[in-house]
Amino acid sequence: MEVLYEDNHIIIINKSPKEIVQGDKTGDKPLSDMVKDYLKKKYNKPGNVFCGVVHRLDRPTSGIVVFAKTSKALTRLNEMFKKGEIDKTYWAIVKDVPPQNEGVLVHYVIKNEKNNKSTAYDTEKPHTQKAVLHYKLIGRSQKYYLLEVKIETGRHHQIRCQLAKIGLPIKGDLKYGAQRSNPDGSISLHARNISFVHPVSKQIIDITAPVPDDPLWKAFEI
Repeated sequence: MEVLYEDNHIIIINKSPKEIVQGDKTGDKPLSDMVKDYLKKKYNKPGNVFCGVVHRLDRPTSGIVVFAKTSKALTRLNEMFKKGEIDKTYWAIVKDVPPQNEGVLVHYVIKNEKNNKSTAYDTEKPHTQKAVLHYKLIGRSQKYYLLEVKIETGRHHQIRCQLAKIGLPIKGDLKYGAQRSNPDGSISLHARNISFVHPVSKQIIDITAPVPDDPLWKAFEI
């Protein structure tokens, strides 16, 4: 578990693709419990330790996850996320060149609960939700392209399904059309940066997460 930032009210972790934010049917220990163990040991706290889950990342995705250490911070951060006051930037590696160097994608997304997969449509359909995504081409290698992505809406698998919809499935993302999986089971989507006004101190928090320890990621980070 890699801690990127910590104060009295929040703790920010750089999640690896192997870690889950909250418990699921796999029974694997979630990151929220790891944070509790870390805080309990670091501060020698007896009894239960508070750790509020503010937002989530898909398991195969890496990068920034924010947890609240106090109920006050949790309430305020939840409200900030709802109002769009948290600025998040993702990096995504795709195999094919995007249609433009930068652009805005607007789709209508619906989640299938049975297979835990979302589908993006060009036009609004019953039960769909509008999804807006901004992307910019910021790097390239011999075989792959690096996109910087920002989302206006927080839909289920939004980045994954919207990029797949325009023929750019994320590297390793078999669920959304990638031809090969990544050796470690990850997908090449990384929550790279987060910036926001601290919910208590009102200071500007701006955190960048190092990319996974992978040669292709490292080549793009230089």
